[in-house]
Amino acid sequence: MNRVCLMGRIGRDLELKKTNSGVSVVSFPLAVDRNGKEGGTDWIDIVAWRGTAEVLCNYAGRGRLIGVEGRLQMRDWTDKNGNKRRSYEVQADSVYFADNRRSEGNDTAQSRRRLSRGQRGRWRAAVLRR
Repeated sequence: MNRVCLMGRIGRDLELKKTNSGVSVVSFPLAVDRNGKEGGTDWIDIVAWRGTAEVLCNYAGRGRLIGVEGRLQMRDWTDKNGNKRRSYEVQADSVYFADNRRSEGNDTAQSRRRLSRGQRGRWRAAVLRR
């Protein structure tokens, strides 16, 4: 089983991109605090697709506290100098807005929005009830 659950803050402003086939995608670092005596922060790369990417770019930004559920994916690639590299990233299946931030007239229901991957690859958004 490959399942990852994280909670942290978005590390930079989000920029929505489109693939050649028109699919929305956003990638960003997530700052996740470590527990324990040493403490510290881990920066984990997150990738969100389609409706999840669009809602994140519309309602979230740098510093926003979110929860992410997804799977860990490894990618091998070659850099400009011909060196082989390996990257790890979390492919987000679900994203939760974990803070209660209000901005520019958005109500708290929008702040508690949950994004979830639906059946047959479709995406849906539903408001969480606390």
